[in-house]
Amino acid sequence: MTSTTSQAGFSRRGFLGLAGLAVTAAGLSACGGGGAASSGGAAASASVKLPTYKEFTGLTPDIAGNAKGLQAGYFKLPTAVQSVKTPPLKGKVTGLTETFDTMSPGLHDNPFWQRLNAKLGGDLELQIAEDIGDGYPAKFATVLASNDLPDMMWVPPNQGIPNVGPMLEAKFQDLTPYLSGDAVLEYPNLAALKPDSWKTAVVNGKIWGAPIPSTPFGQVYVGNHDVWAQVGGFEAGSADEFLEKAKELTRPGDQKYALEPAYINALHMVTEWFGAPNSWAVNKDRTLTHLYETDEYMAGVEFTAKMFAAGVFYPDSKATDIRSRVANGSVAAQVVSGPHDIRGYRALAKGTQFDILIPFSADGKVKPVYDMGYGTVGFTPFKKAEEGKIRELLSLINYLSAPFGTVEYMQKNFGELGQDYTIDASGNPARTETGTTNAPGLVSALNIMSSPENVIFNPGFDDDTRYVSQQEEKLLEFAWRNPTNGSYSDTNAKVGAKITKQLRDKVVDIITGRAKIDELKDAVKRWKSEGGDKMRDEYQAALDPNAPVFRG
Repeated sequence: MTSTTSQAGFSRRGFLGLAGLAVTAAGLSACGGGGAASSGGAAASASVKLPTYKEFTGLTPDIAGNAKGLQAGYFKLPTAVQSVKTPPLKGKVTGLTETFDTMSPGLHDNPFWQRLNAKLGGDLELQIAEDIGDGYPAKFATVLASNDLPDMMWVPPNQGIPNVGPMLEAKFQDLTPYLSGDAVLEYPNLAALKPDSWKTAVVNGKIWGAPIPSTPFGQVYVGNHDVWAQVGGFEAGSADEFLEKAKELTRPGDQKYALEPAYINALHMVTEWFGAPNSWAVNKDRTLTHLYETDEYMAGVEFTAKMFAAGVFYPDSKATDIRSRVANGSVAAQVVSGPHDIRGYRALAKGTQFDILIPFSADGKVKPVYDMGYGTVGFTPFKKAEEGKIRELLSLINYLSAPFGTVEYMQKNFGELGQDYTIDASGNPARTETGTTNAPGLVSALNIMSSPENVIFNPGFDDDTRYVSQQEEKLLEFAWRNPTNGSYSDTNAKVGAKITKQLRDKVVDIITGRAKIDELKDAVKRWKSEGGDKMRDEYQAALDPNAPVFRG
């Protein structure tokens, strides 16, 4: 039995989806939480010298990326090149991370893990939390309180870990001397991480670890090409035109519907058409206004309610087979976490094309926006140690951050050829039966604590790779980044998820007709009083002085 694998060889399940929602993600930098902003953390972080960026040139992609965020693209797996000259480890290293895939067998029962350790030159031992129950934050808190810390611990950006700044100062090693400016060049794979990724790991003017990049792009609508071709294509000149197309495609008697019933995701797409900000807008006086407080958000809620009233959403909001329905055409479109996700449909419908919707003006006048995503899934700091140990850990993360297509990338993600994976007729890796058993959970855990920049890779579907790259270029024309990315709000870490859920529940009630639009104002007032205003204060104190004014 074989199993084909995607670029990273692992699943981050709902985590990246949550990061892509933009409105709840909390960065982990600039101000360290609590009172750190008032003590100068924001100013220190704004002036820190980020690691020098030096692009990895050992491989030439088929489609080049760029500094604006366009991802490099590959049509096939390249011939691997070596990026690390010597094994990084001298002994045992311990770590804490999380897996978003089925848990792999432990080290002593896992040949894939043992072979990786042989290449590393020592023993990498990991505590791996599963994405169930109280999840990673509870495990993290337990380990942190024990005072018996592993050598490194992954810090996520949006799972509610509070007091990040004081925690880092008390327990972890300041890596600024090892990574700031040209110092990072000693670790070439870390130097190949882009500056925007590194901002995540800056807290109180210090660099605390290597970031874990994810796609820089945010959510997009993906549509079944053949279905939308029936109404002139998956694009529109206005919100009303899009709704008319959706209504034409919806035929309940034939079990055909235009849109998946993920109302908050649909609202996110609609607010882009109305030109709403990406979570927070920087005003001319350098204050912040939240998405929820804008007329554009109100207009988006009203229009999404209009879409619901028109019956264009699939009626079962708890359905778990929407991706399959988009693939077979019974649902015409679905919101996914980024443009790269188009590859997920190919396993279900290889002969079908899928389109990525570019934001358009809601009324033909307002300029639409495209919300870029958070761009990383956190960073991995090291507990305080002597210099030799710190450099060993940096060498390890350098190995584990090796770029796509390198020898080290293949070892980390696929293992040994002939044992953990084979090469199929198209020249792409396919896991063996033992590789399918031993690798996925560990690979997910490794990639959640260390990763290179992402690439576009759709093995066997060159046209998809070209198309995704072209659509990314179009999305970048409207791109807007959340100005608080790379900033930390302790209030958001503590109550952000709770108060956002309260507001979203009311919004869903409005969209589905169970509440009136007038109730939105009171819901926003509650959001502000129970934490939103305090989050604003913390983000304003840590605001990047170079953050552009929205609609300025």
